[in-house]
This record gives sequence, structure tokens and C-alpha cells, in this order.
Amino acid sequence: MGLNGDARGGDGRTERLVVIGGDAAGMSAASRARRLKGPGELEIVAFERGHFTSFSACGIPYWVGCEVDGRDRLIARTPEEHRQRGIDLRLRTEVTEIDPAGRRVHARDVDSGSGSWMPYDKLVLATGARPVRPDLPGADAPGVHGVQTLDDGQALLDTLARTRGRRAVVVGAGYIGVEMAEALIHRGFGVTVVDRGSEPMPTLDPDMGRMVHRAMEGLGITMVNDAEVTGMLTGPQGRVRAVATTHAEYPADLVILGIGVRPETSLAREAGLPLGAHGGLLTDLAMRVRGHENIWAGGDCVEVLNLVSGQEQYVPLGTHANKHGQVIGTNAGGGYATFPGVVGTAVSKVCDLEIARTGLREKDARRVGLRYETVTIESTSRAGYYPGASPMTVKMLAERRTGRLLGVQIVGREGAAKRVDVAAVALTAGMTVEQMTALDLGYAPPFSPVWDPVLVAARKAAARVRAS
Repeated sequence: MGLNGDARGGDGRTERLVVIGGDAAGMSAASRARRLKGPGELEIVAFERGHFTSFSACGIPYWVGCEVDGRDRLIARTPEEHRQRGIDLRLRTEVTEIDPAGRRVHARDVDSGSGSWMPYDKLVLATGARPVRPDLPGADAPGVHGVQTLDDGQALLDTLARTRGRRAVVVGAGYIGVEMAEALIHRGFGVTVVDRGSEPMPTLDPDMGRMVHRAMEGLGITMVNDAEVTGMLTGPQGRVRAVATTHAEYPADLVILGIGVRPETSLAREAGLPLGAHGGLLTDLAMRVRGHENIWAGGDCVEVLNLVSGQEQYVPLGTHANKHGQVIGTNAGGGYATFPGVVGTAVSKVCDLEIARTGLREKDARRVGLRYETVTIESTSRAGYYPGASPMTVKMLAERRTGRLLGVQIVGREGAAKRVDVAAVALTAGMTVEQMTALDLGYAPPFSPVWDPVLVAARKAAARVRAS
């Protein structure tokens, strides 16, 4: 079928579901809808402007750092596999306009430039996010890379193969910036991370981020904090040669932009669909775009409800995108499902240092007007006498007077990060720190002290709340 594809099916009754975006949310939605309705009941057409579908963007730093053996290991399901399941998937095809009133989209072949309108009965927006590319001199120079898609990862690897120098500058110290810095260290580069924050990992409070800072310096990474980038300096041939800040210049044969991402909602904005304060699409619990019965949206292009703060939040994570897709596909396929919200759980690592967080940071709690108590405890991953026990720091926030758990941050070695899942469940259930102290968690010396570090923090937080 060409781009036109105006027929709705031979009997005139087959509905058409159009999906914009071929990664986690979009293809999860398409696959779930196909499981619920066969081709005779629902035609599914998916447009993807890139070369790949259903891939793990989170795995790109590990591919670049040679910890994952090859690009294909990051692909969960190939285009051919989707097509075999009855999904009309069209790669290198970009949707350029949405007409909600006419229930149609305009799609353009990226390579040929030809385009046409396609009508739909149901529409899924899974347009994802775009890397923040600062409006600075030299930001588009050769040698400056964002890392969001497999195409981006391949372009970066091609540059690494051609680059003779071994100096890299990473701009930004969030998840991508930190992970890419480590990947480049594995590649033998000298790495400088330039960030405008006081400490790396802004999803942590600064006191916890300081531990990440020390770990990065331990890897040989040069950390430059409280620095505002003013531009990328280029050489005679136009390639990047340095990153300039208000105070200094940092030589670079390669620059990675790890400043973060923004929701890719330009199509939605032009179509008049509702956007939130962070620029993401607003949906109801069924992931329908508010005010549009036949349009759904999910993944990195939407805002979601934070169950702790009660406010809309932008949290671009693959875990959410896949869940959104399952909910959307169920509803588009005639079933019923909802996505209640998130508590903001995320994990990462720097070498063997594990980093985890869930719920609110101190500044989040202050912003929504919550009064809170904080405690920070030091513990170990196993019983102190058991071989391999390693230190772990747990920070916990609890609401003053009520004792409701508000957030947890954990930094430690092996066995630290996934302990945050206990806190994530407690947050979702609305538990107090007093209630958490009675949780029946598993114990044996190889796995935990008799009082798990999260419960030690809960006990201390409960005492602090009682005394407040």
C-alpha cells in the first residue's frame, strides 16, 4: 500500500488505527490493539520517520561504551516482526500535519519527499522527545552529538572511528550525560563534564549528588560545575575544537549534549491539542488526549500525574512509555485500561556506584508547599560481617505531622539501587514511614542486614516526625 491508502477495508466497516511513532509507546499500543482485534476488524498503520522500531534508547550509552555487543541487541522487535503480526509499518515516513476535525494525517516519505493524506478512525501520538540542543554558536558543528535514537548512536560511533584526538566534553550531568561520560572513558577518551548545576544528577538532592561527583572524579572524569556554556568553538574546517563557558574553554575533539530532552509535540501544538506546563500532551486516565475521544497519546510526548505531589510532571522514561502503550492499545482495541500516574522512580550507575531515587526531592516538596522532615543514614548492602558488604547511603523525606513518605534517594555499591523499589511501592500505596517500619522484607546475611537500610531510614524518619 502506498502513502495514499484511502480504502477503509473491502467491506467498508474496518476501522483504521493510525500510530505516529514506532518506538516503545507507539508499537506497544499497535501490538496490544492487534492482539485484541484482527486485521478484519482493525487496520493498523504505523509511521516512523527513522530506520528502527521498538529499540532501547536507554541502552545506547552501553552500546557506545562496548558493554553491549552491537546495535541489534537493543532492538526488541524488528520492523519485519511487526509486519508479520499484521501491522502496516512504514519506515522513513514522517507525519507533517494532523487534522483532528477531518480525522486525517498528512504523511511524507522522507527519502522521496512525496506525501499524501491518510484518514483515520483512531489516532495514537507517540512522537517521543527531542534532545535539547542549545541555541548557541557552534551547537550544530560537526563533532557535536545528541544521543536519542539508534541513528544518533550510530552517527556517534562513526565519529568516534574517524576522530584522531581523544578529548571529549559532555555538556550536562543528568542521566545521559553521566552515562555517556562513563562510556567515553571506556573508549579511552579523556572526559570533561561541564554542567551548570552545583552537583551532577539533578534528579537527586545536591548532598546525594556530591557522592556521584566523587565517583566520577574517581573514574578520571574532570567535573566542571556551576558553569554556563556560551558556545562551541570550531576550527578552520568547521569542526568543534572546544566548549566555551563564561569562565574558561575546554578543548574537545568530540562533544556530547546531555542537557536533557523536551517532548516532541510540535505536531500536536499545530493541531491545537492540549499541552501542559512542560510542553507535553495532556491525557486522561485512559491516555486519551483531553477533549478528543478518538486520539490517544503516550510515551515521552506526554505529561503524567505525580501521585506524591498531585501535579502533572514530565518524566520521559521507557518504563512509562511501554505501560502507556499497553493502556492505549487496550482502549483502542475495544477494551478498558487506565494509567493512574507515577511516583518518579529511576536508577542509574557510574562504574560500580549505583544511584536510585523515587518520589520528591527537597525542592519538589517545597515547590508544592509540603512541610517535611529529612533523614540520612549510612548502612551496608549485606550483614556487616558477611564478605562483600558495601556501604550505602539512604536519604528519606517524610511529611511533617502525618509521616507520609515523600521520597527516597539511595547511593551505594552493589545491591543498593533496586532497594528503591520498596520505597516506590510504599509511595504508591501512600504509606507512612511508621507503617514502613513493619514491612516484612526478606533477610539473610548475604542479602541484607537484619534491618534493611530502607527500614533503618524509615525508623529514623518516624522518630523525627514524632518529635516534630
